[in-house]
Amino acid sequence: MSKGKYVAYVSSYTQGDSHGIRIYDVDMKNGRFKEKDKVEITNSSYLTISHNGKFLYSITDFGVEAYTIMPDGDLELINFAPINGMRGCYVSTDYTDQYLFVAGYHDGKLTVLRLKEDGSIGEITDEIYHKGLGSMAERNFRPHINCARMTHDNKYLLVADQGMDHVNVYRFDVEKGKVKLEDIIRSEMESAPRHIKISEDGRYIYILHELKCYIDVYEYVDHDNDPTFEKIQTVELIKLTRGNTNSASAFSFSLDYNYLLSSIAGDNSVIVFDVDKKTGLLKKNFLLPVSGEYPKDAEFFPDNKFLVSLNHESNTMTFFHIDLEHGTMIMNGPAMKVNMPNCIVFHKLG
Repeated sequence: MSKGKYVAYVSSYTQGDSHGIRIYDVDMKNGRFKEKDKVEITNSSYLTISHNGKFLYSITDFGVEAYTIMPDGDLELINFAPINGMRGCYVSTDYTDQYLFVAGYHDGKLTVLRLKEDGSIGEITDEIYHKGLGSMAERNFRPHINCARMTHDNKYLLVADQGMDHVNVYRFDVEKGKVKLEDIIRSEMESAPRHIKISEDGRYIYILHELKCYIDVYEYVDHDNDPTFEKIQTVELIKLTRGNTNSASAFSFSLDYNYLLSSIAGDNSVIVFDVDKKTGLLKKNFLLPVSGEYPKDAEFFPDNKFLVSLNHESNTMTFFHIDLEHGTMIMNGPAMKVNMPNCIVFHKLG
């Protein structure tokens, strides 16, 4: 499943450098990257690849940019589209690649845009501002949307609001590109739900909480357009102590969905869980340091033999050889310099 040639796209902020996306050839045998190209774009805080694998979409200042993925993995700009709001922090597509969802941390805004068949971004079809307790409150109790992603059946859009400590469940109208609030999945106060992942079969929803460093696992069932989310597990990433400054950041599945990882800023570590695909339950495999400051994103190599951590504050990527059977992680070569990296996506060529 993981054989073949891969590239990796790494997004970053652009202070003093106009190249917000870097493209790397992935050395699968040795678990390293070699820089291949870089793309001019401002402050690429997050990027995603369409489900058909043809297009890449990136956040940029005041909007989103669309790119065609060329046969060699290079990117060719298609267009830019404004989102009628402040810079977004997360972008994803629906499962038919007809719509793009942008989450806005700074203004608490969800934007839905139409996608055309050539991959270009069209008009805004819906925009919703989450409401909070007003400007007296600081980070908490003010809307900060951090993630928006569809359930696998393409029926509901799950939108994590860090400031309001819940995930809004929106029914999605694929014809009109409109959302309508259907349900709310509530988290602990001041837990700050940050990222959402969904199991391979679509039955289990995983919600990562940034400030309280835990994952909630929900079983998702849709009976005749009546969705239910039943919590089946809560797992902690790290023990929280008084004056704790740890915060959970990265959240990603291995390509085969057998493992789920998260990173912890402050502790500057990565934690890997074994995933029971039948029950959806998680079991801790290892928690080990990443040799960098603020691991904002981290990802398994497609063959699960290596792992890369994007260390936002030390301006590095660090590489590790991992043995998931024995729960070990060993540094693999020197750190690579990259300024303020945010997000990484692997892409298989051909």
